[in-house]
Amino acid sequence: MESVPNATITFPMLGDNFAVTAPETYNLFGLTLHWYGMIIAIGFLVAVIYVNRRSKDFGLTSDDITDMLIWAVPSAIIGARLYYVVFDPLLYKYSFWDIFKIWNGGLAIYGGIIGAVIAVIIFGRVKKLRIGAFFDIGALGLLIGQAAGRWGNFMNREAFGRETDIFCRMGLTDSAGQTIYVHPTFLYESMWNLLGLLILHIYSKTGKRRYDGQLFAMYVAWYGFGRMLIEGLRTDSLYLFDTGLRVSQVLAGLSCIVALVYLAINGSVPHDKSEMLVNIKKAESGDI
Repeated sequence: MESVPNATITFPMLGDNFAVTAPETYNLFGLTLHWYGMIIAIGFLVAVIYVNRRSKDFGLTSDDITDMLIWAVPSAIIGARLYYVVFDPLLYKYSFWDIFKIWNGGLAIYGGIIGAVIAVIIFGRVKKLRIGAFFDIGALGLLIGQAAGRWGNFMNREAFGRETDIFCRMGLTDSAGQTIYVHPTFLYESMWNLLGLLILHIYSKTGKRRYDGQLFAMYVAWYGFGRMLIEGLRTDSLYLFDTGLRVSQVLAGLSCIVALVYLAINGSVPHDKSEMLVNIKKAESGDI
């Protein structure tokens, strides 16, 4: 069960009068726009505004952020689509051009993260920049984008879980009047990402960050743990070829473990905070 197009969405816990009947697309001045794409674009815009406002806290400038995004965003989109296509190749077997229709859904966040990480590493090498601070501020931007992006799945009536009678269940009523009640896993993940954003935002404001890259490792651990649990509830998971393993669940679990080990190792050794990019920039400007 991958999606229920244009189904009426209800949440029993919100009462009988709550229902979402908006279609997945809408027309604006003759143009057909997709809610999925619009919501992702809004999430991206909010993330960009946030990281630009916080750039100085990480020793970066708005120009640094812009330069990094020019490299990272296209790579993230390509990575997100390739990840989805590789692990669901039959979907595009008879219609090659459907691979490029990202406005219809089919972007895998882990593919996007991998693509963005590779791009930032290359960007750092080419520009001869320290990339740990880029990863840290990028983690905060990712959480904003991911939290918002899941509502694009909501409008597409996708990324939900198996049937349930849990109190926060979501109802999907199709055109034939049949209703199923499922786990709103898009909501679980959005709320998990918002909570992670709040925690990392507060932590980054306390001055307790000890080294560049720490915040990103915390993000990988936090998101990986939540995604590992939530992915097990979904009905539209991508599988690791013929193994029967949910690829994103495996990747989430492994990345969480690696990040925790990395944090534990770095937490057991001293760090000179003067080597953090933000403090290097302060020293260079005399603002210490």
